[in-house]
Amino acid sequence: MTYLDHAASTPTRPEVVEAMMPWFTQHPGNPSGAHQQAREARRAVDEARDAVAALVGADSSEVVFTSGGTEADNLAIDGVLRSKGGTPICSATEHPAVLEPVRDNGGIVVPTDEAGQISLEALAETLNSIDNISLVSAMTANNETGVINPITGIAELLEERFPSTYLHTDAVQATAWMDLAKYCEGAHLISITGHKFGGPKGAGALIIKKGVPFLATQRGGGQERERRSGTQNVPAIVGLGKAAQIMMSEREILSARVTDLRNQLEEKLIVLIPDTFRTLPAESNRTPQIAHLCFKDVESESLLFLLEQEGIAASAASSCASGAQQVSHVLQAMGIDYEKASGSIRLSLGWTTTEEEINHALNVIPQAVTQLREYSK
Repeated sequence: MTYLDHAASTPTRPEVVEAMMPWFTQHPGNPSGAHQQAREARRAVDEARDAVAALVGADSSEVVFTSGGTEADNLAIDGVLRSKGGTPICSATEHPAVLEPVRDNGGIVVPTDEAGQISLEALAETLNSIDNISLVSAMTANNETGVINPITGIAELLEERFPSTYLHTDAVQATAWMDLAKYCEGAHLISITGHKFGGPKGAGALIIKKGVPFLATQRGGGQERERRSGTQNVPAIVGLGKAAQIMMSEREILSARVTDLRNQLEEKLIVLIPDTFRTLPAESNRTPQIAHLCFKDVESESLLFLLEQEGIAASAASSCASGAQQVSHVLQAMGIDYEKASGSIRLSLGWTTTEEEINHALNVIPQAVTQLREYSK
């Protein structure tokens, strides 16, 4: 299988699996306990916490372990609003894990430009027009297209003109490719998840900077400094910490290699297949791993079916709901018309991607598109 769906989930690194295994089989302790086995588990959790803190440029005490990016996003928005009240804002291209809690809390969705980036002007206008905006949420990099939002610009805007408004960023898709310690320095809350950069599924983190008002939404034993109760998943947290260490050491080299492979794939497909379009405008600031393309006169679901028959795993920017194909809300926000959006696919690369896989995709995808176009005549 040529795996081109790393933006959905990337394979777990062998070193991560190796680090996790003893915590399944040899160390049963609960980190909240007082005996030696419990202390060993707590030490392992603390070491992972240090690794995640270093990855995002935070203090270890600011790291709250979660079950993944969705919980981290939900927790950021609901936790601040439970404590501070007020109105939240997010961009129209956010992941549903942000969009839905913002809407549920009576929030405002700010439009984006044609690249799906939040407009600083539109954001400032909204902030000026409504009293008591407590939280702005803008993802670092989009999960469908990879386009990067101006997080530094948003942070500067809030600091200069709206100092009582906090900034959350969903950095789930950015962690493997960007220096979050630098790029998200001005954010007050940051969400990440391990399975996007070689860690296990079911392990993520929310960074809550010191001084941010916050009330837990999940209550119980008071774990994670009373911010997220529940017995810590020690094996998964250990795996997340190990993945964070690896990513810090390999990010620069990996980003350069994956950028080169993505460019080969994207540029050659555009040449090989007539009426193929990049979803993002030229020169958009984006992460290295995603080639997002639209094929005229092709339905993405049919194309993905043919690709799977030929051993290629990818994903679509549209999904089937109640039997009717719906265009992604991200593409709608970008102003892409239905006909073009319905033929879009996301080819996403990662740490395991090889040139052989890219060549396989370049052989198969043009044939599949041609076949579907002939059927539709």
